[in-house]
Amino acid sequence: MAICIFVFVAVLGVCLLSTILLRWNEMRYVRKDLPPGSMGWPVFGETTEFLKQGPSFIKNQSARFGSLFKTHILGCPTIISMDPEMNRYILMNEAKGFVPGYPQSMLDILGTYNIAAVHGSAHKNMRGAVLALLSPAMIRDQHLPKIDDFMRKHLSNWDNKVIDIQQKTKEMALLSSLKQIAGIESGSMCKEFMPEFFKLVLGTISLPINLPSTNYRGGVQARQSIVSMLRQLIEERRACQEIKKDMLGYYMSSEENRYKMSDEEIIDQIITILYSGYETISTTSMMAVKYLHDHPRVLQELRKEHLALRESKGPEDPINWNDYKSMNFTRAVILETSRLATIVNGVLRKTTKEMELNGYVIPEGWRIYVYTRETNYDSNLYPDPYSFNPWRWLNKIMDAQKYLFIFGGGSRQCPGKELGIAEISTFLHYFVTRYRWEEIGGEELVKFPRVEAPKGLHIKISALPTEERK
Repeated sequence: MAICIFVFVAVLGVCLLSTILLRWNEMRYVRKDLPPGSMGWPVFGETTEFLKQGPSFIKNQSARFGSLFKTHILGCPTIISMDPEMNRYILMNEAKGFVPGYPQSMLDILGTYNIAAVHGSAHKNMRGAVLALLSPAMIRDQHLPKIDDFMRKHLSNWDNKVIDIQQKTKEMALLSSLKQIAGIESGSMCKEFMPEFFKLVLGTISLPINLPSTNYRGGVQARQSIVSMLRQLIEERRACQEIKKDMLGYYMSSEENRYKMSDEEIIDQIITILYSGYETISTTSMMAVKYLHDHPRVLQELRKEHLALRESKGPEDPINWNDYKSMNFTRAVILETSRLATIVNGVLRKTTKEMELNGYVIPEGWRIYVYTRETNYDSNLYPDPYSFNPWRWLNKIMDAQKYLFIFGGGSRQCPGKELGIAEISTFLHYFVTRYRWEEIGGEELVKFPRVEAPKGLHIKISALPTEERK
């Protein structure tokens, strides 16, 4: 009997304490001019619900509080905006009090000098350096030949194999980027770099609590290892006084009329470029393979475009700039894959001063999550929005419509957009002209906070018969 009373009192005490903590945390953020919403637990807020439930959590909160509501996620008080017009205003008006507002975990792991975090003149200087590296002329003359050479080799021995296309596209995105950015090809450094980089990626979306066995601790430690490797590479290049024609060589070279970066800035830029390209390229490539398998008519049209291109070339002739620019349906497949899979759910901004939005006052230093996911499924913008229909993108107006946030918006639009599309296009070219494939296992796909197959996405590959290559 005494034990039962003790258990009852303990449970009652826990419930009472939980109620007090929740109420106390809500009271901390009570202001009549704040948007409605809920703040969850002290410190943790509603991070667990946000990461586990994702779109369902945001939809439920929006149904309760409207398209602009407050919450507390990833260690920060945050306003979530689901209104397309409001989202466009925020993204297009950085100079009016909005700066990047990425969570502390991402800032710690990508570095304080990364282009996504800096603003003002620092952002202008660094973005200028990145854009010079990713101009159409640079893609045509420097990057595309390297991408083509890499893809030929990477996809050369997949015949009659069962592969995890998720793992293969992850390796593809990272190794291809390492070759372009720092001239690093397969070898001991790649083997050492890859597992550390994968841990770094996991740590970027986590609570910034530095405890053993947490993704955050793993990400911070992985960053330290990667910084050490990149610093050693920079020192080796300086010692041999060799100037290589890659992104690292460009950053290290001294030219007039160009912003000169410190080693710390160079390292943070390389990590950020690797991170940004890796997520987008690997996931879009994997999901394109998935959607093409599930939609034979789309695959037939895509293969037709690429086989026609190969007819005008010798077996060993590489893809050139004119070939890439002619891949209209391929580009449509990539855009539709990005939209339907929602590779990017939204972007974070932070207020630099107290601001008014839709009649509410947002305090200085609060994050604003510009949540663009639901825009991708707006039937007014995309008829039959849940169908995979690349043909919708062949209307050029679609690519320029003002609510397209697949690649960000405003002065923060992804500078590597064209390079990323070129890389995925080249991958698809060699994949669909060499192989056909079948899914095995029927693995589950998760689409939040990242698009991934937790157990992998396994496919059985066979060579495309000769008669189908004509």
